[in-house]
Amino acid sequence: MMMAMMPGLAACCVDAAGITAPSPCRTRAPPRRAAYFRRRMITAAAMTAPEKAEVLRSLDGWAESNLLPLLKPVERSWQPHDLLPDSSSPGFREAVDELRARAREIPDDYYVCLVGNMVTEEALPTYHAALNSFVGYDSPSCADAWARWSRGWTAEENRHGDLLNRYLYLCGRVDVRRVEQTIHHLIAAGMQLAAGGCPYRGFIYTAFQERATAISHGNTARRAAALGDASLARVCGAIAGDERRHEAAYTRVVAELFRRTPDAAMRALGYMMRERILMPAHHMFDGRDAELFRHYAAVAQGLGVYTTADYAGLVEFFVERWGVAELGHGLTGEGRRAQEYVCRLPERVRRMDARRRQTQLQRVPFSWVFDRQVELQL
Repeated sequence: MMMAMMPGLAACCVDAAGITAPSPCRTRAPPRRAAYFRRRMITAAAMTAPEKAEVLRSLDGWAESNLLPLLKPVERSWQPHDLLPDSSSPGFREAVDELRARAREIPDDYYVCLVGNMVTEEALPTYHAALNSFVGYDSPSCADAWARWSRGWTAEENRHGDLLNRYLYLCGRVDVRRVEQTIHHLIAAGMQLAAGGCPYRGFIYTAFQERATAISHGNTARRAAALGDASLARVCGAIAGDERRHEAAYTRVVAELFRRTPDAAMRALGYMMRERILMPAHHMFDGRDAELFRHYAAVAQGLGVYTTADYAGLVEFFVERWGVAELGHGLTGEGRRAQEYVCRLPERVRRMDARRRQTQLQRVPFSWVFDRQVELQL
C-alpha cells in the first residue's frame, strides 16, 4: 500500500461537501420547502455505516469466489530471500559487493523515493487494523472469507517491507538508523483516513491506494532498469505485481457495491474525492523534518515515480471501471452531485498540475541519505 495524493492537490480536492446550510437570517423554511428538507434528511440517512458493513458481510460468498482466488498459495509466492543475495551461500560477500557497486551508481533522489516506499510498506500493522475495521472482523481465527482475505492480503504485503528493508540495509546508501526511526514514528502516529467509520469509503480508499502503489513500485522498477540495475528492478517489479493483484481485488469490491447500492457507493466516492485520498504515510517523520512527507512526495513527483498526472489518471480509471458516468437510475440528488464532481475532477487536477510546474526548484537535505541535499519542486 502506498500513495494516492501528492503535494498541492488539496486545492482541487477539498471543496466543501454536503448540504448547503439555510441562511442564518431565516429561522424556518416555508411549509413547502420544509417537506423538501425532511425528504432530503431521510435520503441522507438512507444507509448508515453499520448498514453498509452489513451489506459487505452479506457478500461473504461473493468474496469467497471473487477475492480469495487472487491470493497466491505460499508455495507459489516469491519471498525476499529469492531476490537478494543468499546469506548461506559461500559467495554471499561477493554478491553483496556487486549489489553495493551497482547501488553506488544510483542517484540520491531515487533512494529517497525507495526509502519512502519502504517506510510506507513497513507501517502494515496500521493498515491491517484499518482493513479489519471496514467489515467489523477482529477475531484472529475467523474463517469467514473477508477475514481470510484480510490475513492473506496482510501476509503478502508483509513481504514488501521486508524485501525493501533488507535491500536498503545491504546497499549501504542510506542511514539505516534514521530510516528505522522514521518507521517507528509512522507506526506510532497512525494514519489519516477520511472514511469516518464508513466501510464503503474505506474500500474506495484502499482501491485507490493499491493502484497508486502499483504505479509507484512499477515506476521505481523501470527507473532502476534505466539506471542499469536489473536486480533492483526485479525487486521493485515483484512488489508492483502483488499490488496489481491487490488492486484488482479492491476494485472488484467497490464495483460490486456500485452494482448493489449505486447511490450509497456514488456518495461515498464523492466524499472521498472531496476529502482527498491521502498517502498512508502522510504522518511520516524522521525526528527532524516536520515536512518530510511533503518533501519526499515532491521528489517522487520530480523523478516521475508518482505524479499529479498519475493521480488524475487514477480517478479516470476508476470512473470508467465503476461506470460512474453512466449511473442514472437510483441516484438521489446528492448522488448526482457527487457524480458530477468526480467526473470533472481529473480535468481540475490537470489544471492545477499546470500551475504547479511554474514553482521554483529547491534543494532540501534528507536525513535518509546522510543529510545530502536533493533537488525538488515545491
